[in-house]
Amino acid sequence: MKTTLFLSLLLGISITTFAQKADSVTFRYENSAERLLNTNGKLVIGGYGEVHYHQPLNSKVRSNGSMDVHRMVMLLGYNFNERTQFVSEIEYEHVKEVYVEQAFLQYKINRYINLRAGLMLTPMGIINEYHEPTTFHGVERPLIDGKISPTTWREIGVGFSGNILPYSLKYQAYVMNGFNGFSGTAKLNGSSGLRSGRQRGAESYISSPNFAARVEYYGIGHLNLGLSGYFGNTQSTKYNGIDKDNKAALKSADSTVVGISMIGLDGRFNSAGFEFRGQLYYTAIANTDQYNKYTATGTKLNDLGSSMIGYYAEASYNVLRNFDSIKNELIPFVRYEAYNTHNTVDGSIVKNKAYNNHAITTGLTWRIAKGAVIKADLQMVKSELDSKYTKVLSTGVGVTF
Repeated sequence: MKTTLFLSLLLGISITTFAQKADSVTFRYENSAERLLNTNGKLVIGGYGEVHYHQPLNSKVRSNGSMDVHRMVMLLGYNFNERTQFVSEIEYEHVKEVYVEQAFLQYKINRYINLRAGLMLTPMGIINEYHEPTTFHGVERPLIDGKISPTTWREIGVGFSGNILPYSLKYQAYVMNGFNGFSGTAKLNGSSGLRSGRQRGAESYISSPNFAARVEYYGIGHLNLGLSGYFGNTQSTKYNGIDKDNKAALKSADSTVVGISMIGLDGRFNSAGFEFRGQLYYTAIANTDQYNKYTATGTKLNDLGSSMIGYYAEASYNVLRNFDSIKNELIPFVRYEAYNTHNTVDGSIVKNKAYNNHAITTGLTWRIAKGAVIKADLQMVKSELDSKYTKVLSTGVGVTF
């Protein structure tokens, strides 16, 4: 029922927008890496960062708050010539952890087709590509973008991207490395879903390639619609060194692999101070019964589900829009989301109600300048097992340049 209401909201936005004038503004979004690619000059620089404060709220228990320089990111790009470009994204998380989030070479074949190769973001949903703190409401990214599509998700690969301007289509299609499903122990389970399987291009290994693609349509005024897909198998170290004629060894290795088919649907609408966005993920996972049995710890089976689902709907409005003398934006917002990493299960696994959650997040985004925001929100989360919401008050600052 809730999923039906969510899809009805997206459809309603689409119908409303079709009724607008044909010369309405189109909405084609760009993330920080794409802005660098569209910047003139040899060496180009960008970045973003965010600092957070979280305070759990409980009428009976006193809890310390947490404060964190969650991430500081520097983007460096280089234009070798008008066709050949390089983009890198280097991130410090929690002050002490260093990651490379992107490092790819792009070659412009023609005005519609770019060849890309290197470490790239998996083109899945909104937040995985548009994850700068000024691009979304709420101090933290939506929950489903950690539980179902594990932001920030990137792997080494090669493929094509581009814009087909006459048809208002932006596309990406890559062959990429897949999740680490098994490297001596199980990396995937019901609690964290696929998140622990990200290899991030860090001395990663590959036993079978995966395919990821995304199409965005921005030809209708004020509306952007996206369709994403990811298909393939997880990777397993059990295949390394196996005699190809050893059927027993191959069968054993097959038990350490699951097949993943993920579909994402999203929509963003922005007009007259109103912003609406919605997103839906559905992930089917094959061979989980064999995987959970093979990766059992003693007599305790692993608990990876055979399908996962997550969705959210969000609405906001800039209350300062009609004050011409005020250049800032003050935007109250509310977001409802739900996710279940045990949407279905196979074999002897019993659905864990703790993995079926819904959340309400409401707060304010104050855009004090282009590229600078101050945020505050209250997030309430409850699983199917809980009788009351867990509440957390959060504030933060974010910049993008």
